[in-house]
Amino acid sequence: MIALDGRSGVGKSTLALQMTDVLGAAIIDGDDFFAGGTALRSDAPALRAADCIDWTHQRAVLDVLRQGRAASWRAFDWDAFDGRLQSSVTELSPRSVVILEGVYSARPELADLIDMKVLVTVSDALREARLLAREGSIDPWERQWHEAEAHYFNEVMPWGRFEVILDAVNANE
Repeated sequence: MIALDGRSGVGKSTLALQMTDVLGAAIIDGDDFFAGGTALRSDAPALRAADCIDWTHQRAVLDVLRQGRAASWRAFDWDAFDGRLQSSVTELSPRSVVILEGVYSARPELADLIDMKVLVTVSDALREARLLAREGSIDPWERQWHEAEAHYFNEVMPWGRFEVILDAVNANE
């Protein structure tokens, strides 16, 4: 189990896809477990970081896979963007390598299930350019989650808590 963590826009998804080709790995998209709500929040970044991902559900999926069984879950419905989950079920068969990709994937609550924590980084300028290219703009709703990410990487999972730190300057090119 590899946690591929990093700020939004650093290239985690692209890198995870490249790793599947090399390792024959399965990917779990951390965004499937989004639980932070669709409203603009005014609470502290620490609370947003704690609420952003339904890690208890992620933990259950990882645990099932570690037991060598297929796992299934319903992902957050980003198209509807109203808080509900997709009607379809995502299913994943166990593999020798599973990559949990997404911000908060190396969180301490999952540490006993994760074999390697990888932090993916790029400069803030490149990260923001990638986000603008992907999203078109960065609105206040997205900025609230960027504040939560900053808290997470400064206070909860600083660089020293990762086994591997990867500068992914070319991950999306």
